[in-house]
Amino acid sequence: MRKAVAIIPFLLFALSCGKLNEITAPGGGGPPVDPTATFTRVQNEIFTPNCTAVGCHDQVGRQQNLRLTPALAYGQIVGVPSEQMPSLRRVDPGNFADSYLYRKLTGAGISGERMPQGGPYLNDAQLNLVRDWIRRGAPND
Repeated sequence: MRKAVAIIPFLLFALSCGKLNEITAPGGGGPPVDPTATFTRVQNEIFTPNCTAVGCHDQVGRQQNLRLTPALAYGQIVGVPSEQMPSLRRVDPGNFADSYLYRKLTGAGISGERMPQGGPYLNDAQLNLVRDWIRRGAPND
């Protein structure tokens, strides 16, 4: 009996290894949040190559009064009401399901066309990056 009691803390420790750095969704639901999902990655991997084409969300086009260039993107999306659906913020920190940006990228519950307009659309890894950055609270990191 003493051996069994002595083994319990060891088993609990062993089972928890590798889990200390995982971030989970609020309430513990959903897949773990990727801690490397940063705004810098979203800018470099999503906005710059997909959204700042001439005439879209660059300095010239500014569709929906939205510029997704490195110096301006964060301030124009986080906590800012969407022009197409003002009841939703473009990015609602911690809440990807009600963030209009995420909806526009997935094509779910939006007004107008899915983005990037005319495709090609973002793949699952790219969508997960945006989702996890928002789930992390959309920090400017």
